[in-house]
Amino acid sequence: MATAQPPVPAHITHPDQVPGIDLTRLPDLKIYSHSRLFYWWPVWLLGYILALLTYTEGKVVELGGVEMYMHPSKNPGVIYTVVFMLVILFTNVSLRGIVSVVAILTVMFFTVLFAYLGWWDEILRILPYLSIHMNMGFYVFFSTFLFIIWVLAFFVFDRLKFWRVRPGQLTVEYVIGGAEKSFDTRNMIAEQLPQDLFRNQILGLGSGDIRIITAALRPEEMVLPNVLFVRRKIHAIQKLVQVKPDQLVPNPDGTVG
Repeated sequence: MATAQPPVPAHITHPDQVPGIDLTRLPDLKIYSHSRLFYWWPVWLLGYILALLTYTEGKVVELGGVEMYMHPSKNPGVIYTVVFMLVILFTNVSLRGIVSVVAILTVMFFTVLFAYLGWWDEILRILPYLSIHMNMGFYVFFSTFLFIIWVLAFFVFDRLKFWRVRPGQLTVEYVIGGAEKSFDTRNMIAEQLPQDLFRNQILGLGSGDIRIITAALRPEEMVLPNVLFVRRKIHAIQKLVQVKPDQLVPNPDGTVG
């Protein structure tokens, strides 16, 4: 005779109410916050491109008794220097929301003003005297060194701490040491901060900052900077926060979905 199975309630409030429940399959979301070094990918990528360009179009020159590949044009060195300086500027100066629009309009205004006053002709006359040359070895060495640091930061160091969102719970977890800190998601606020046009949209490929405010007796405010695919993450957080633990129902296989 088959053994009668215990009834499964329509709504579970405790794992023991569902035989064979697998808590590891509860819906959750991991959020990683990245350092500003993530925005430096154009520097090492452009460096490799210019190294290849120098190798294919460059000439062998001798400097101090050492032969090296160097591009005959000054343009690669000037372009690389300008991109390097712009990345430094955009990763350290924040232009969020309306401020970024004002910045763009300001640049456009002065561009038209310089053209109206005829100053661009004088500026372009000076540019031929600006000559920056870098050999292929510099591009390869500097880009490889920066690429290694970028990979370690993005795939290793930035993942040593993450935020896990589950129905009814938010935890801050540390890989090294195994420390955790939990928060109740009831009345928790999760919002996306205004994006920086240059840093988040262009260099960050749609990244952004998330602010989380807990609703405990001692509310805590946490800012998660430089989160990739931030819009998708914030929508997922808001959906998980709306789900209460007692609303979870078991799947046919006995696990919670």
